[in-house]
Amino acid sequence: MPDGNMALHEPEVRGGERQFDLHGSLSFIWRHWKFVLATTMIVFLVGIVLLLWAIPLYTATSEVLLDRQHQKAPGGGDVILDDLTLDAAALESQISILRSTVLLRRVVEKEHLFTPVLTPAAAAEGAPPPPAPETLGADAIPPEEMSAIASLRNSLKITRQPQGYVLAIAVTAPDRVRAAQLANAVADAYLVDKLDTRFDAAKRASGWLSDRLGTLRTQVRDSEEAVAAFRAQNGLVQSGNVTLNQQQLSDLNAKLIDAKADLAQKKARVAQLSSLQAKGGNLQDLQDLGGAGALPTLRQQLSTLTAQEADLRARYGDAHPLVVNISAQIRDVQQSIGAETQRLAAAIRNDYDLAQARVASLEQSMQAATGQSNLDDATTIRLRELERTATVNKTLFEDFLKDAKITQEQSTFEPQDVRIITPAVPPGQPSYPPKQRFLIVSLFIGVALGIAGALAKEKLNTGFTTPKQVEDFLGLPVLTSVTQMTSRDLRLDGATVPIYQLPVAKPLSRYGEAIRSLRSGIHMTDVDHPAKIIQITSAVPGDGKTTISQSLAGSAALAKLKVLLIDADLRHPSASRIFGIDEEKGLVDLLLGEAEIADVVHFHPWGGYWVLPAGNKTQSPTDLLGSARMKSLIAGFGQAYDFVFIDTPPTGPVADPVVISHLSDKVLLVVRWGVTARELVKEAVDLPWGYRKLAGIVLNQVNEKKAQKYGKYSYSYLYGKRYYKSYYGS
Repeated sequence: MPDGNMALHEPEVRGGERQFDLHGSLSFIWRHWKFVLATTMIVFLVGIVLLLWAIPLYTATSEVLLDRQHQKAPGGGDVILDDLTLDAAALESQISILRSTVLLRRVVEKEHLFTPVLTPAAAAEGAPPPPAPETLGADAIPPEEMSAIASLRNSLKITRQPQGYVLAIAVTAPDRVRAAQLANAVADAYLVDKLDTRFDAAKRASGWLSDRLGTLRTQVRDSEEAVAAFRAQNGLVQSGNVTLNQQQLSDLNAKLIDAKADLAQKKARVAQLSSLQAKGGNLQDLQDLGGAGALPTLRQQLSTLTAQEADLRARYGDAHPLVVNISAQIRDVQQSIGAETQRLAAAIRNDYDLAQARVASLEQSMQAATGQSNLDDATTIRLRELERTATVNKTLFEDFLKDAKITQEQSTFEPQDVRIITPAVPPGQPSYPPKQRFLIVSLFIGVALGIAGALAKEKLNTGFTTPKQVEDFLGLPVLTSVTQMTSRDLRLDGATVPIYQLPVAKPLSRYGEAIRSLRSGIHMTDVDHPAKIIQITSAVPGDGKTTISQSLAGSAALAKLKVLLIDADLRHPSASRIFGIDEEKGLVDLLLGEAEIADVVHFHPWGGYWVLPAGNKTQSPTDLLGSARMKSLIAGFGQAYDFVFIDTPPTGPVADPVVISHLSDKVLLVVRWGVTARELVKEAVDLPWGYRKLAGIVLNQVNEKKAQKYGKYSYSYLYGKRYYKSYYGS
């Protein structure tokens, strides 16, 4: 706007309004509870109808246990039957198997869930259905059967129990007995599929092992023949052309090891003996000779004779015959000890020689047994390589032969890692539709739709409903709220009084009080400079601006004030028509200079004020209203009358109200309660009225019953109605 009016009209933003408003919520419920209740009941009844029309479905459930116990096959083998590891991924895999097309096809075919399509000729002759198209392979599924499989899959639900390794197989069908049959059929098909899988795996493993055994048998034979041929080629045979077996070779090898150990021990004794002799030591000090042979006895005799000799020498002297005799005995014993020592030393050397001969003999026997006595290193390496190959092939053949026997036994063994623990039985009550849940959901949907519809109604209602709403949106005060009058309110002494005459006919009525409140509000907008020339307009036609203008004139006249009402709506002079002077000369004629003031101003006896009608029609009303003559007339009327009320056209269609606003002291904007769009009113407020010309808003035709549902800001409507009923009876 070109002046400071924009700042005045901008609505204030209050932080508290962004918070939850309990009163506003309760008021919203109060306003729309009937609509919400009606919507809820309609949706609830629709839910009941759908519930009655719905085909009941029954759900039967069978339970399958995935047993984790490891079942050993006969023979203790683990070729086919591995321990079942049940983690989340494994359980999901089992559920996928239960929902697979292959498994469900078995159920469809077993339970005859589809009818093969026959050609007319084949059907007439009773011929069987045609085979599946060869172009799709041996496992091609006809469309009819595929449709039956898809239908069964849609009615099938596989769930895992929260605890343990139990799968619940639930089938939903219109027939309770059929539902139980299908659930059990799916469980049986699952068990059969598990057995078939194990059986096929065992058969395939057995076939593979059989083929492998033939290959290994050939390899063993070829490797043994290669060893025999190599021996024959190199003359590697045992004496007598008899080859020793492995046990005999092992015994010879053990004896050779013992002989070599004994030879090493005896060699050490001989080395010790030779060292002692080389040093000139006494052979009797050798550990192995000290207690061997007759040496211990001879040493005992020598010790005894030596003791006797010492005793005799002490008693008789060295020359005594007894001393000489015992000395001779001692020399004989010493000679015997020396001779025995030499004999034992010779025996040690002989034992060493014998040990050497034994080791040589055993080595010769081993060479002869293995036929390698005359082999060079290259031949030995080649022979050992051929023998190792033959041994490995033989061991591998024996292991495969053992596994083949176990696998052959497993092919007829039935593992028990899956079993039915709870077969399905026909249910007693239908699972669909869930009546209680269906009705509760219908009720909640109805409430939600009702609230959503109520919110939509609130959004679609673009009119103002509370004074606070007006003040927040427009930034202007509501000077008064005029309630909507009923035929009962307009009755006086059995006759109907026009609304604009109520302030005079029933001054203590609610309507009369609202008009007096409006006059007071106009006065309070500028106490220092009270307004005398007051313009009344609206945003759109039909808001009641003319009625408010006439009512203000009557109320002011009742207060013994000199009042003039000017009908400045030159296009639609509603006030002139109401007074019946629309054909008389008026404002247009004054502005054109074709009439005098005394000729066009009429006194209205019932209201007690003067009226200046619009007068004749004109093609340039805006120019006339903005002329200097108009300005002079308004100035003269302002001096001649206490109040001059100017009824102008609505702001939306024409610019006349803005032109006249520059001649008036204050402008009143009449807004119809709950009807006039807020955007249109906002556009009217934003027009260039001039600085502080807009005095405020008159909220007209307020519906009391609806207004009191808008919360604490509208309680005055209800209280005012009660007050005036008790005071004035209207």
